[in-house]
Amino acid sequence: MSDPRPIGVFDSGVGGLTVLREILRRSPHESTIYLGDNLRAPYGTRSDDDVRAFSIECLDELAARDVKAIVVACNTSTAVALGDFRRRYDLPILGVVRPGAVTASLTTRNRRVGVIATPATVRSHAYFTAIKDENPAVEVYEHATPAFVPLVEAGRLGGPDVESIVAEALAPLLGERGVDGEFVFPLPPSARIDTLLLGCTHYPLLRPVIAAVAGDGVAIVDSATATASALVELLAINGLEAPGTTRGTAADANPGATAADGDAGHDRPTELTIPTSHIQLTTGDVDAFRVVAERIFGERFPEIGSVQV
Repeated sequence: MSDPRPIGVFDSGVGGLTVLREILRRSPHESTIYLGDNLRAPYGTRSDDDVRAFSIECLDELAARDVKAIVVACNTSTAVALGDFRRRYDLPILGVVRPGAVTASLTTRNRRVGVIATPATVRSHAYFTAIKDENPAVEVYEHATPAFVPLVEAGRLGGPDVESIVAEALAPLLGERGVDGEFVFPLPPSARIDTLLLGCTHYPLLRPVIAAVAGDGVAIVDSATATASALVELLAINGLEAPGTTRGTAADANPGATAADGDAGHDRPTELTIPTSHIQLTTGDVDAFRVVAERIFGERFPEIGSVQV
């Protein structure tokens, strides 16, 4: 059983492209339609009612284009209204909070996780709840960083000024910088976070700067990879995989293979050559969207269009 229809991916802007990138890496046989609501970004400083209403308008657009599943690649929308989406649409809806929470809870060694996100996501305590659900022993420190999304939407992803903004924003979690430029930690090492969860899909675009500021002792995790993996499972469970991928072992695809060949017995997709299409839509400026999209993917996307919702 297969389904050739595209997967819908939604975000408040360009941040969800980091999730789309991982989806395409793991599911190259799938077609996608991405919708970024750049015109009304950022969502993180808006009221819950606005976030819910704007998100539903965008998801209505994707549903009208006959997508087979929707990935809400926006932490704020996921945190505020994922339940509303699942009640409204008769198709699988996947958010990004729980996959990120699972990753963080499995990564931390000292059971101290910092979460940076938009004000709306922090206000919802969605990550706190999700991480505690995974491991009640983990201490979770949530911190709003509203300056980050505007940086990404403007394409400002590096440089001394951006590093300064990031360092100032992370100081409550990491400590203040001393005169030598190193962080001065107000807490002993045993009380410091060892894992920093990027609780907004825009933030991975600032990951090199965030990692440099945080230092080697802090693992940086985000939800993109885990969400893409969860999507693979979701499609398989619902019989929605695109033509071109058959579930089975490597030996099934290659009768001459044995366990000694390395992959027999594993659930590895067999990929066939099936045409795919990838459409990207924005409610904002197409040229500005294209600049960031091409920085993320390293190639030109011919199908970037404007949409009104």
